[in-house]
Amino acid sequence: MSEVYAGDIVDSHHHVWRQADMPWLSGPMVPRIFGPYEPIRRDYLIEEYLRDAASAGIGTSVYVQPNWPMDRVVDEVRWIADLHARTGWPMAMVGCADLFSPDAVEVMREQQRASPLVVGTRLQLHWHERPEFRFADAPDRMKDPVFRDNIAALADLGWLFELQVFADQMPDAATLVADHPGVQFVLVHAGMLVDRTDEAEVASWRAGMRELAACPNIVVKLTGQGTFVHRVDTDLLRFVADEVLDGFGSSRAMFGTNLPVETLWTDAATLTGAWKQALRDRSADERADVFSRTARRVYGL
Repeated sequence: MSEVYAGDIVDSHHHVWRQADMPWLSGPMVPRIFGPYEPIRRDYLIEEYLRDAASAGIGTSVYVQPNWPMDRVVDEVRWIADLHARTGWPMAMVGCADLFSPDAVEVMREQQRASPLVVGTRLQLHWHERPEFRFADAPDRMKDPVFRDNIAALADLGWLFELQVFADQMPDAATLVADHPGVQFVLVHAGMLVDRTDEAEVASWRAGMRELAACPNIVVKLTGQGTFVHRVDTDLLRFVADEVLDGFGSSRAMFGTNLPVETLWTDAATLTGAWKQALRDRSADERADVFSRTARRVYGL
């Protein structure tokens, strides 16, 4: 696939983890948004990620938090900083803090002091009528005043916010983004379209994406498109990529792997190759944006 994109690929979204640090991995099996996950209930350490990255032509990466306990989010930053000191990877990280707590800003400042690699935070807000697709405890948590105060504080920190919502939540999300023009937002998994064959859902997703696209301070991650179909579907990747690039432009779109979750149904090289195939009809400049330039700019790589 080198004829499609031969540059240095940036992985804007991956995890590494130790099972002992992850309650949802080491505790009782519970339903997850991506389905049964027995094969990844194990350590996925930086050495394995580096082998996966090399197989896919990835030369730069951003670690995104995979839900350590809230009382250990500073420890998480220190652990990733140690990995970087030892290996040079990852090149940036997105942490987590309880943004519904009045203490969140101090926690984030402690993370900032712990490592300059931290460039943002993520707190998953997605809510769905299906319990296994749900992370937040209500669909409208973005309206919480403490949460909004903590989002506003990100501008002073110079951090971005990784936004994870479903289509029905996008109107509230668009209001949140518009109300905080000094904060960079990153829409995770391209807005999490659950079922491309459901015309009503696609229409809701498109409408919500249009509202978000009107906000200049949000970019979109082309990640996680196997989450609901549990396979690599190049037609789905092309459909989502076309919608995102036509609506947001390539300078507001970026590729990422979501490893190791995607290894439940594929491998890194196959996944990256499928995204290259999905974008093969796009211009060289657009492909360079998606696979490298947008992530480099947004994460300060």
